[in-house]
Amino acid sequence: MKPDMHGMLKQIQKMQEDMQKVQNELENKTVTEESGGGMVKATVNGKKELISIKIDDEVLSSNDKEMLEDLIVAAVNKALNSAGKMAEEEIANITKGIIPPGFNIPGL
Repeated sequence: MKPDMHGMLKQIQKMQEDMQKVQNELENKTVTEESGGGMVKATVNGKKELISIKIDDEVLSSNDKEMLEDLIVAAVNKALNSAGKMAEEEIANITKGIIPPGFNIPGL
C-alpha cells in the first residue's frame, strides 16, 4: 500500500496553519495564579509573558520585603507553569494522531 503523499502534505500544511492560529490565540488567553492565600496574584498569557501582578495592601503594610519577594516568585512560577500546560493542551489538540505524545516541538 503506497502512502498518499499529497494527502499527507495537505494534512501537514493544515496542521501548520492551525498551529499558527493557536500561537496567535495564546497571546490573548491568560491564566492567573496566586500565592500567600491570594496576597499576590500573577497573570500570564499563553505565550508565557507576564501580564500583571496584583499585590494585596496587607502585604505591603507588613514591610516584609523578603516575604513579598518570595510570594511574587511563587505566584509568577505557578502562572508560568499553568500557561505552559494550557499551551501544551492547545497544541496537543492540533497534533493529535500526527505527532507522538511527549514529542517536543522546538519553539513551542
